Amino acid sequence: MRGIFRFTKIRLARLELLFALSVVFVIPACSHQATPPSESWAPKAAAAYLDSRENWWAQWIVSSRDHGTFCVSCHTALPYALARPALHKVLGESGPSTDEQKLIDNVTKRVQMWKEIDPYYSDQSYSRKTEESRGTEAVLNALILANYDAQRGKLSDDTRVAFDYMWALQRKSGNEAGSWPWLQFDEEPWEAKNSAYYGATLAVLATGIAPESYASTPAIRNNLSLLCQYLNREETSQPALNRVFLLWASTKLRGLLSSEQQNDIVKEMLSRQRQDGGWRLASLAWTWNRWSSRSLIQMWLREDGTPITGKSDGAATGLVTFVLQEAGLPRDHAQLQRGLSWLMTHQTAAGSWQASSINKKREPTSGTGRFMSDAATAFAVLSLAERQITRPASTSTANLLRPSRAP
Repeated sequence: MRGIFRFTKIRLARLELLFALSVVFVIPACSHQATPPSESWAPKAAAAYLDSRENWWAQWIVSSRDHGTFCVSCHTALPYALARPALHKVLGESGPSTDEQKLIDNVTKRVQMWKEIDPYYSDQSYSRKTEESRGTEAVLNALILANYDAQRGKLSDDTRVAFDYMWALQRKSGNEAGSWPWLQFDEEPWEAKNSAYYGATLAVLATGIAPESYASTPAIRNNLSLLCQYLNREETSQPALNRVFLLWASTKLRGLLSSEQQNDIVKEMLSRQRQDGGWRLASLAWTWNRWSSRSLIQMWLREDGTPITGKSDGAATGLVTFVLQEAGLPRDHAQLQRGLSWLMTHQTAAGSWQASSINKKREPTSGTGRFMSDAATAFAVLSLAERQITRPASTSTANLLRPSRAP
């Protein structure tokens, strides 16, 4: 996952652009006709897939780090940590699975040993990677621990320490004030040039879901203000995928976005729904630039020149339908129903949902080839588990979102 998409290469100039254009213009326009949703999916199979993949990741030699720990990835470990608890109630589980507990223990250990443990990547092997690794890990650690604390309604001492380390590494000045140093490997969508914005939305998520009203802690007021200013300041320059995470974050921290801003993102996501009812990751991850050849190539060709499928995928569809529900889109909204139907009809026999790298073509059955399917399965689980939560029935679709409440 360390590819660099270089558009100056001659081999991506003519034939590939022609291919991209041909693909673009044969994709039919999105239809918003309602489709009766399927009512079934296999949560037990999804749990088994997620547990097996987290177990693989924890034991993979490439993931191993200092003091017998392993790193946390944005495609496998983090989505797993966010989604697996959603299956506890669905499956009648009393607590974390064995693989969940191993991840929690791993993160806790790295927080407790923060001052002596090596970063994920160091400057000795990569330029500026110590700073980037620390910033990235600090946010991920706080989010994972806060998410599990939220299940039991009590903020642990280890989570408080994780937040302290997170805020200490926040940038306080310059154009990126409010954000964190973030791992840059030129890999879309979570290790790219604009991924610091994604990381900042995760910091809001962590703060907003932390129990015991952590977001109201006086000591972090200035940090939180700086973070919100950054997210609002940089919003318009972000790809759609980052804006989806921003919308999600805004549902956990009241006052981050106005109702109008939330509605704008909701409408944008609905306008990007595809004819089959799903969404496509590549179309959300890249920043559109006025029909330029670069934008077209990004959306349809990987760095190795291989075409990216034009079909909807589980990663984009799972994430978007989940966040739309979190944002308050009525359950009877036709487009949301179609998106959920897509998810319930695209779960594989292995329990997963499929998605593929938009950077390089990989063997889909290999360990690395399943990375984006790991994220797809986690987001699909979050969406379908959310669908099963009992909520008051909506009688109108005129207002997309719940009214904003004062912070």
